[in-house]
Amino acid sequence: MTLRIGNASGFYGDRFDAMREMLTGGGLDVLTGDYLAELTMLILGRDRLKDPGAGYARTFLRQLEECLGLAHERGVRIVTNAGGLNPAGLADAVRRLADRLGIPVRVAHVEGDDLTAAHPGSLAAHAYLGGFGIAECLRAGADVVVTGRVTDAALVTGPAAAHFGWGPGEYDRLAGAVVAGHVLECGTQATGGNYAFFAEAGAEAGRDLRRPGFPLAELHEDGSCVITKHPGTGGLVDVGTVTAQLLYETGGARYAGPDVTARLDTVRLRQDGPDRVRIEGVRGEAPPPNLKVGRNRLGGFRNEVVFVLTGLDIEAKAALVKAQMADALAKSPPREVRWELARTDRADADTEETASALLRLVVRDPDQEAVGRALSGAAVELALASYPGFHVLAPPGKGAPYGIFEDVYVPQGEVPHVAVLHDGRRIPVPPAQDTLVLRDPPEPPLPEPLPAGPTRRAPLGLVAGARSGDKGGNANVGVWVRSDEAWRWLAHTLTVDAFRHLLPESRELTVTRHLLPDLRAVNFLVEGILGRGVAAQHRFDPQAKALGEWLRSRHLDIPEALL
Repeated sequence: MTLRIGNASGFYGDRFDAMREMLTGGGLDVLTGDYLAELTMLILGRDRLKDPGAGYARTFLRQLEECLGLAHERGVRIVTNAGGLNPAGLADAVRRLADRLGIPVRVAHVEGDDLTAAHPGSLAAHAYLGGFGIAECLRAGADVVVTGRVTDAALVTGPAAAHFGWGPGEYDRLAGAVVAGHVLECGTQATGGNYAFFAEAGAEAGRDLRRPGFPLAELHEDGSCVITKHPGTGGLVDVGTVTAQLLYETGGARYAGPDVTARLDTVRLRQDGPDRVRIEGVRGEAPPPNLKVGRNRLGGFRNEVVFVLTGLDIEAKAALVKAQMADALAKSPPREVRWELARTDRADADTEETASALLRLVVRDPDQEAVGRALSGAAVELALASYPGFHVLAPPGKGAPYGIFEDVYVPQGEVPHVAVLHDGRRIPVPPAQDTLVLRDPPEPPLPEPLPAGPTRRAPLGLVAGARSGDKGGNANVGVWVRSDEAWRWLAHTLTVDAFRHLLPESRELTVTRHLLPDLRAVNFLVEGILGRGVAAQHRFDPQAKALGEWLRSRHLDIPEALL
C-alpha cells in the first residue's frame, strides 16, 4: 500500500502554476504546500496589524480558485500551512470559495500554535506543531486541511499517519515520513533547483533545469519511500539532489520534531531508476519534551546607502567618506553603524562597473528619524564635497522597520494543539507522552584516510557539493561528496579549523561539525553569523543561501586522484 504525496510550494511566492502542474501531471493522493518561513511569519504579522482578518497566504486562495475542482475530481486531498497566523480565517475563505464554485469539499483546520499573547512585545509567536492534528482532520474526512505554524515535515507525517494508521509511538515509521517531508518541503530544491552540480547535470546528463518539476514521495507503510517527480517534467532526481536537500537547514544527526526525532545518521539513499531515489533505514526516537516557538518582533528601523568607489585609491576614498559621514552623524548617531567594503573592482578594468568597489553603510536605531532624514541628508550633502567620482547606487530613503527572530522552547503540554474538523468539532491532540532530552550522539569513527599522493591546489567544489541555509541567527553548511574515496579525504580534511580558514567570516564564531558517513557528508553549524535573523539583514547574504557556494569556490590541496 503506497501513499503518493506531492508538493506544490516551497515558500510564499513560489511558482504559481505548480498546483495545477502537480494535479494534472500524474497520480497523487495528497498535495501539500509549504508557504511559511521565519521571514514570512513576520510579513504576515505586519499584514495582520493592518487587517485583523489577514495573516494567511492569499496566493493559496488564488491557486485554489483554479485548482479546487481539479483536486476534487481526482480525489486529491490538499494539506497546507498557508493559514499562517490565521488558519481559521483561511479555512473560512476556502469554504466561501468552494460554495461560490459549487464544489462540495470538507474543510478543516489545525490551531493552537499561536502563543503571541503569552509573549508580550512579539508581533507573532508560534509553536511548531506536529502532524497528528492534520491526521485527525483527514481521518474525519477532510478534503482540505489548513494549518498555521507546523513543522514543514508535518505536512507529510500527518497524511502518512492518517493513511497508515500510525500511532504516536511508531518512531521509525514517523521518522521515515519526517525525512520524506524534509526532502519535499522546499519543492524544486529536491529536483535540481539550486543544485551544486547543475552544470554537470545539464551538460552531461542532458537534463533541462530551466523549469524543474516539483517533487513527490511514494510512501510505504514501513516509513520508507521513493522520491520522484511526474513524468516529462524538468529537472532531475538523483542521490545528489536528495542529499543536498537532506542537508538543508539541518544540524546534527538528531533532527528533532514534535512527534519524533529522526536520526539522519541512519538514512540510506540509493538510485532506484531514472528520477527515483529510495530512502530507507531511517530510525526514530522519542521527541524532545519541549516545542520550539518562533518569536518575531520589530527591532527598530534600518537604512542603508551604497557608495560607489571607482578606479584608484579605493581604500583612501573609503576612509574619506567614512570620516565625513561620521562627522555628519555625530550630533545624533544611530545606535548601530556598520560599514562593509566589497572589493568588486579589478585593476585596469575595461568597464567602469568592473573598475568599481562598493562601500555599504547600514544603520539601525529604535528611532526612525535617526536612520532616515539624518542619514539621507548627510549622504546627499557630500555629492560635491567628497572623493572623486562620488555617486551612490540609490539615494537612501526614510528608513524601514526591520524584524528580529528568536526561538524559545516551551513544554509540549503547554501548547493547546487542536484539530477543528469540517463539521466544527474540536478534537484536542495530546502532547507526546514519551520524550527524550535532545543530545548529540557520539561522533562516528572516521574512515581510513587516503594514502599519501600528489595533490593540486583547486576549488573544493570540484569534488564536493554544498547547500547552506538559515535558522534564526545561525547558518548551516552541508557538504557532501559522491564517492567513498572522496569521503575518506573530506572527513579528514574539512575540519572545523579548515572551515574557519576557508571562510574567514566564521573565525570568531562558534562552529560545530557533524559527520554523516552514510550520506558521505559533513554538516557545519555556524552560530551567530546571521545576527538576529534574516529580517534584520545582518550581512550581504542574510539567509546564507550562498555560503556553501562561497566555500566550494575556496582553494585547498586536493588529491589528484579525486580530480
